[in-house]
Amino acid sequence: MSLDLLPYREAGAAENMATDFLLLKRYPHDRADHARFRHYGWYRPAFTFGYSQKIAYVRSQLPADTTLELCRRPTGGGVVDHRNDWTYALVLPRAHPLYEQPAPQSYRVVHAAITDALLALGQPVELKESCEPAGDAEEGACIRSGPTVCFARPERYDVIHCETGAKIAGAAQKRTKEGLLFQGSLARSALAASFDWAAFEMTFIEKLAATLALDASDAPWPDFPEHEADGLREQYASVEWVELR
Repeated sequence: MSLDLLPYREAGAAENMATDFLLLKRYPHDRADHARFRHYGWYRPAFTFGYSQKIAYVRSQLPADTTLELCRRPTGGGVVDHRNDWTYALVLPRAHPLYEQPAPQSYRVVHAAITDALLALGQPVELKESCEPAGDAEEGACIRSGPTVCFARPERYDVIHCETGAKIAGAAQKRTKEGLLFQGSLARSALAASFDWAAFEMTFIEKLAATLALDASDAPWPDFPEHEADGLREQYASVEWVELR
């Protein structure tokens, strides 16, 4: 199975979220069995937040800056500050074995590849394997936290800095009949200012492809139907979508 590496693009928050969803739902039929990966940027300062989160809580966590873009993601997870992050999306088709795995396992696999890439580049990081136990619940169960600001507190299988304890990488997922979408973010501020992010991208892709048993290669940008792409961007930019809950 192949891993299509799509070109880097920068866009607004609504367009970035719509594009990730299109990569899951409408990838060209002749390549529907390909995994796809993209690293992308942001035109303007932006925050995104999980599909199920309440807008009142989200707004209470934002800085007092009216120029920020705000968008609800198609995936879950907490509030993510994209003003100084390294953002990526990964889509695995339904035919990939990881599609059938529970969400914690797929989360762990992708974050283990990030951990391996950072270690290969000399960074003191680790995968957070432990979690806060859930009291009298069954052995091995974890407390499920409520809405959070994504990088404020590391959760199980996040990537953390060994020396500072800071959370470096987090992600959210959405599973549909077409496949599995990861939307992930790394906090640039958690690593040294001199860190080589271009080298990280290459190493991460190498580790990810090896972990997922995929052959990675550059691919052209998919030709989405214009009316569908425009319509989805408008949906994600709408007040109705942002304030859905």
